[in-house]
Amino acid sequence: MSIARICGALGLSAIVLAAGACALDRDVARVPALAAPVPAAPEYKLLTEEGVVQEQVFDLTADGAVAWGVTVPEIIDTRDFPVQIQPVGPADGSTHRTKDILPPHTRPQAAAKDPFNGLFPDATISSVPRATLNSQFSALDSSGWNPPDPALAVGPDHVLVTVNQSLAWYTKGGTLQFSAIMGSQGSPGFFEGIGAGNFTFDPKCFYDHEAGRFVIVVLEAYTSTAYITLAISDDSDPNGVWYKYRTDAVINVGADTFWWDYPGAGYDADAYYFTSNLFGLNNNGFAGTGFRVYDKAPLLTGAPAVYATLRDGGSASVQACQHFGANAEAFFVSEGSGTTLRFHAISDPLTAPTLNAVDVAVPGYSGAGSSPVLGGGSISVVGSRIMNCAWRNGNVVAGHSVWDGSKNVARWYEFDMGDWPDSGSPTLDQSGEIDMGSGIYTYFPAVYPNADGSIGMVFGRSSTSERVSMYVTGRNTDDLPGEMGDPVLVRTGTRSGTDGRWGDYYDIAVDPDDGTTFWAVGQTDENGIGWDPRIASFSVIPGASCFADCNGSGNLNIDDVDCFVAAFVANNLALADCDGSGNLNIDDVDCFVAGFVAGCP
Repeated sequence: MSIARICGALGLSAIVLAAGACALDRDVARVPALAAPVPAAPEYKLLTEEGVVQEQVFDLTADGAVAWGVTVPEIIDTRDFPVQIQPVGPADGSTHRTKDILPPHTRPQAAAKDPFNGLFPDATISSVPRATLNSQFSALDSSGWNPPDPALAVGPDHVLVTVNQSLAWYTKGGTLQFSAIMGSQGSPGFFEGIGAGNFTFDPKCFYDHEAGRFVIVVLEAYTSTAYITLAISDDSDPNGVWYKYRTDAVINVGADTFWWDYPGAGYDADAYYFTSNLFGLNNNGFAGTGFRVYDKAPLLTGAPAVYATLRDGGSASVQACQHFGANAEAFFVSEGSGTTLRFHAISDPLTAPTLNAVDVAVPGYSGAGSSPVLGGGSISVVGSRIMNCAWRNGNVVAGHSVWDGSKNVARWYEFDMGDWPDSGSPTLDQSGEIDMGSGIYTYFPAVYPNADGSIGMVFGRSSTSERVSMYVTGRNTDDLPGEMGDPVLVRTGTRSGTDGRWGDYYDIAVDPDDGTTFWAVGQTDENGIGWDPRIASFSVIPGASCFADCNGSGNLNIDDVDCFVAAFVANNLALADCDGSGNLNIDDVDCFVAGFVAGCP
């Protein structure tokens, strides 16, 4: 299909492109990528048959402005890469901070937060664990960039991981199948063929369970150019064909231009959504948050990408939710005034995207400060910005780090979205904090709901007497509001004196195979390695009301009885500890029988 037909079919008469862009054919030529790394990004623009360069222009000066763009893909096959497993660290062993390479950027100083509004988190942690570790392995040792910004995507058979400037994927058993540097330093770089230069930063990834595809997004910012660069696998196996798009991302606001930093990444059945802070490219200003919406239908076939860009000048560090179920709008979450969180919704994302916003009252919070580490170090946990959000069947979960008056604690929320933005407002259903005792700091919570109503979480922990550790926890539908189970240790680092920027986030996902198993990525600090991402798979004991569906089929029959008996004999707490006591005994048998007789909702 030609770009003209796409534009016509969608009625995009307001697409903001240089003259004639909607007359371009799908097999429009591209400027060839440079063969060698360069200190600034090579130009990558669309060419007409007459060789005229087409610039993408995104003017978001006016309130409510929407700018449209179209970009053609590069289609590659990773099996053609001459080196399937590339070294991901710097050749000279050096370490770089991403902030030092980027243009100067500082958010305006926020007003002091007043956390005392009479609301308090519902609960903290219980003495009984809810999470059971299934497996774990290390992924992508220190690449020479700080912070690592680890993210993960989980498909039917693979786990894909991104960190600053590198990516890799593994079997679920931890066998490395492919790794590459994303920029032009690779051999080749994963995005090099589409024009990516030598600085691809802040990667995010996810597995789209609706379409059965892996998605990777990475940002680029250079002296006068900026890009949102993304890749979509052609099926549920990351080995093979990918569709790659390098989309212009310079935003005009009046006479000033802005680039994108610190992205959020989400999806639903219709679109892929990316958000970022907008920092000055030709100035030192800040223009709020950019929202970009990609119609995902053409991306799944390698057709030209069609996308819209919007802006909220009064928000920052917005996270895009990942959606499970039939959602009418796409939802987004960010920190607010200290007594609120801010929600955004995009209505009609593919035809007439409209941005809505509302502030929702939550227990008051202050921005998290640095967290101490054994050996005298202190790590930054990037304040109280929201780490991630997910929507499932009407509710949104989200989390961030906050200051409780004496230390940092990981806090999480669940909201009922109601009919907003059509009417009413979201309401807070429950909130909780991971308070593990005096002087123990917890931070970087990533939270996610699964198909049986449980919520899983990954977070970091440290203190003046502890190295950085990675933990997981969870809750089920029988737990008290705000309560999480006793956290389970994944790994403690081996190096003391960790210092400086950390994170800047952890990540979590649900296995598409069963809809209930959680996968998480965090990081520790290891002797001889530096930061080291850790992948962990864990299960959360479901509520007793659904515990009888042992095999997760959605129906109760003799197979569930066999499943429970086998789990009980094998001492599998995740499947047989029906009463959540942490021990298997006759009470669990009685609990299972009662649940089986009562049935599952």
